[in-house]
Amino acid sequence: MIRRIRIAGFGGQGVMLTGQLLAYAANEQGLYSVWVPTYGPETRGGTANCAVTISDKPIYSPIFKKADDLLVFNLPSLHKFQEQITSDGNIFYNSSLIEEEVKQPFHLYGVPMNQIANELGTPQVANMVMFGAYLKVSNIFKDDIIQKSLKYFLKGSKETLLPVNQKAIAIGYDYV
Repeated sequence: MIRRIRIAGFGGQGVMLTGQLLAYAANEQGLYSVWVPTYGPETRGGTANCAVTISDKPIYSPIFKKADDLLVFNLPSLHKFQEQITSDGNIFYNSSLIEEEVKQPFHLYGVPMNQIANELGTPQVANMVMFGAYLKVSNIFKDDIIQKSLKYFLKGSKETLLPVNQKAIAIGYDYV
C-alpha cells in the first residue's frame, strides 16, 4: 500500500497541519510516512502546499510527480496541481471557493469546507472538514488513531479547540 497525497491552498488555511496530521497518524498506526512542506513568500495569504507519502513499506524518496490524492483548498491550487495526479486519483476540492468545473477522469469530491466551518462558528476548522472527507474516502486510519493525533497537535493553549475540530472532522466524514 502506498498513497501519495498533495495538499494545497493559501497560507493560513491549515494546509500544513492537515499534512502533519496525516503523516503523524500514519506513524501512530504503524505505517511509514514522509511530510514535505513547501511555502510561498508569505506566511499567511501566500501559497502553501505539502506532499505526504504513506506506505506500509519504507519510503526511499519523499518526491513524487503524480499524487494519488489531491486536497485543494483554493482555485489557484487546483489550477497548479490538477494535472499532477494519477488518472484514477481522487480530487477533494473546496466547493466553497472553487466554482468552476473540475477536469475528469478523476474521482471528484466537492466539499464546501468554508461554508461548513462558518456554520460551526469557527472558520479556522475548514481544513478539518476536508480532512474528515478524506478520512472516509481513503479508509486508511482507525478512529482512535485520528483522535490521538488530533490531541497531539491541539494540546496546551489549543486544547479548547479540540471539540470543534472533532465536530468538523465528523461533519466532513459524513458529508461524502
